[in-house]
Amino acid sequence: MALGGGGFSMEETPVLDDFILSLTGKTDPRVCFVPTVAGDSESYIVRFYRRFSGSSSRPTHLELFRYDGRDLVEFARSQDVIYVGGGNTANMLLVWQLHGFDDALRAALGSGTILAGLSAGSVCWFDVGVTDSFGPELASLDCLGFLSGSHCPHYDGEAARRSAYHRLVREGMPAGIAADDGVALHYVDGQLHRVVSSRPDARAYRVEMDSDRVKEIPIRPETLGPTSG
Repeated sequence: MALGGGGFSMEETPVLDDFILSLTGKTDPRVCFVPTVAGDSESYIVRFYRRFSGSSSRPTHLELFRYDGRDLVEFARSQDVIYVGGGNTANMLLVWQLHGFDDALRAALGSGTILAGLSAGSVCWFDVGVTDSFGPELASLDCLGFLSGSHCPHYDGEAARRSAYHRLVREGMPAGIAADDGVALHYVDGQLHRVVSSRPDARAYRVEMDSDRVKEIPIRPETLGPTSG
């Protein structure tokens, strides 16, 4: 589940988070928040527990800046959902690689754990993504490659995103998919299965080269309500 933006840290509505939990098919799924991207910010962790402690789930979190030495593969595979927040994608990926958490995530994915996240936690699953990790100018970043192609989150939420993604695709970034804030991309076995949104006016877009220009193909999501799943 790749969220262009939204979820507990950006929205009052719980529908995207509830949708993620519903995909587990369990009444009390284990959901782990990984706040590496924000330096294991305590306030970010508190916001996660405020949201998920009141839901039908068993929340926990994993800190890697204060790593406790647990077996990361075993831990990741024991979770029903691993939820990654927003922040500096490049720094997060380096910390994950240092601790071998990227391998743990791959093992968890292979055993059926749902990998989810917003912003950086959306970009990280793709081959390559659009990031502000290196400063104000948006740039390309090689990511985990669990999903093929490229990705740009916050497509309508940040003014520079659309033009930057078009520029990067013209410069050779692989074709891919952009998502507005509030839009979630649900992948199954590496293929886009469903697009949902917390906002009726939000969209996803396939972005690719068409001859000598960049072409956008809009995807109208299914707007989620309180009981959607």
